[in-house]
Amino acid sequence: MSLPFHVASHLDSALQAAANTVGLAGRGFSPEVRVADPAHGDFQANGALAFAKREKQNPRALAQQIVDALDASVKADFDISLAGPGFINFRLKPAALFAWLQTYDSEEHLQAAAAAAHAGQTWVVDYSSPNTAKQMHVGHLRSAVIGEAICRMLAFTGARVIRDNHLGDWGTQFGKLIYGYKRWADPAALAADPIEELERLYKLGHAATPDGSPELEEARAELVKLQNGDPANVALWTKFSEVSLAAFQQIYDRLGIKFDHNLGESFYNDKVERIYRELTETGLAQESEGALVVFHPEHPRFKTQPFLIRKADGASNYASTDLATAAYRAEHFKADGIVVVTDFRQGDHFEQLFLTVKKWFAAKNYRLPELHHVTFGAVTGEDGKALKTRDGGTIRLKALLDEAEERAFALVTEKNAELPETERRDIARAVGVGAVQYADLAQNRSSNYVFSWDKMLALDGNTAPYLLYAVARIRSIFRKAGLDPAHPPVASASAPETAQELALARKLVQFSDAVQIATSQLRPHFLCLYLFELAGAYSGFYAADKVIVDDPAVRARRLLLCHRTLIVLETGLHLLGLRTLERM
Repeated sequence: MSLPFHVASHLDSALQAAANTVGLAGRGFSPEVRVADPAHGDFQANGALAFAKREKQNPRALAQQIVDALDASVKADFDISLAGPGFINFRLKPAALFAWLQTYDSEEHLQAAAAAAHAGQTWVVDYSSPNTAKQMHVGHLRSAVIGEAICRMLAFTGARVIRDNHLGDWGTQFGKLIYGYKRWADPAALAADPIEELERLYKLGHAATPDGSPELEEARAELVKLQNGDPANVALWTKFSEVSLAAFQQIYDRLGIKFDHNLGESFYNDKVERIYRELTETGLAQESEGALVVFHPEHPRFKTQPFLIRKADGASNYASTDLATAAYRAEHFKADGIVVVTDFRQGDHFEQLFLTVKKWFAAKNYRLPELHHVTFGAVTGEDGKALKTRDGGTIRLKALLDEAEERAFALVTEKNAELPETERRDIARAVGVGAVQYADLAQNRSSNYVFSWDKMLALDGNTAPYLLYAVARIRSIFRKAGLDPAHPPVASASAPETAQELALARKLVQFSDAVQIATSQLRPHFLCLYLFELAGAYSGFYAADKVIVDDPAVRARRLLLCHRTLIVLETGLHLLGLRTLERM
């Protein structure tokens, strides 16, 4: 006997088949299976209630009919009961729990089972996307960590994922930067910290070129030379891009991110003429005050709010390059899905963009991928305002991660001063950076969240240190017993028996549901909440049931639960982009 990985989906299919058997086929019945309140069972199906109400039937009688028609294998795996006016509750039997635990015994086996959801699909995820020649700051954190977690979840569920860093590497700012570079560049500063020096030069160039000044005309002339392929200015722009990418990669390495492509705005500069032509040919775009715009008359705001795709002076903009980007991803990568991760303030832009893409692709009979704009709120200080340095400046992401590591190092040293410094530093890197990542991911991404060092580095609550410590504690059980957690002695294990063993086993089976909801909604916080609850279930089990006991049957049974908890916790943390530890 072996349960499938996704138990809720298995039940949904079984209930639909039973409903069809009793005459509900083609009548719009949906089982509506969800994870239940533990007091009632492991899963609950509410579909009979809504269907019976619509059809003016007795919901409890209908629910009983469906239960009676269920396949015998479902009845063998679950204790099934009716509650209230027609809720169907399912509680996994210990033997079924044991069968699931036996089957899903490694990260590889969990992934192989989850891969059916997006098997054969290609998804492009566009995230991070900083501007070249500028420092990455705290505002870049959320896009980077949320985007990476989404990439990992999609890949875990079977997708071929293409990570694309859509850099801001083109536009008017480069005229001012080149203007400043040619006048005030410091070779020594460029060698020591190129991004710092480029940012300084841009600020100087911007300050020296006020509106209406001859200097601004000089800066614009530098930009025109760049756009026309002037070798000297193109060489400078290339240098700016190269040193920027090298600096960004130092941050990405710390966050466990490696992009497949860095196709910035410049890549699409020669692809916008097609956009103007095809949107005009299909009647989507029209001239307005010299500019080319798209209106969406069916939309309450966009019927009068134009989507500007070419400026009156003939210049391209974000809309034109973003339309070219969508076409390239659909055609070159043959994307089944496209995810763009940005802050909520770009909501209108991407809503207009996606509406335009859908109409354009339909008019030209192009294959349309799924389009998702993943938005997120702001990171604020405890005063509710944007997170700033003490002197009011923007916090650089490198400095934030440095501080996280130093704070974690102080905590590790306080707890384990006897460990060699190199090991304490390694632990601090994982805990510090992981704490920053997890504090972000654990929030519903649509909300703002308050940045608090004390909360994110706490060893209790829904934090990375708490979860990383849970992993380390399980590993310490195997280490102290002289056992290899990669090959636990569980061949003689049996089904869970005690209340805490059963509660932990039930929570482990729900991993598939957590992955499914987090991935389908592109919201990693659902997975974070599950991992926190799993660690809590393990803590309750560990406190109540001693693992290393003399009775070999009990010992094997509990080591099995320890091992499977370790596997699921580590798998979940890796999906979120965190590095796990042997000890803390």
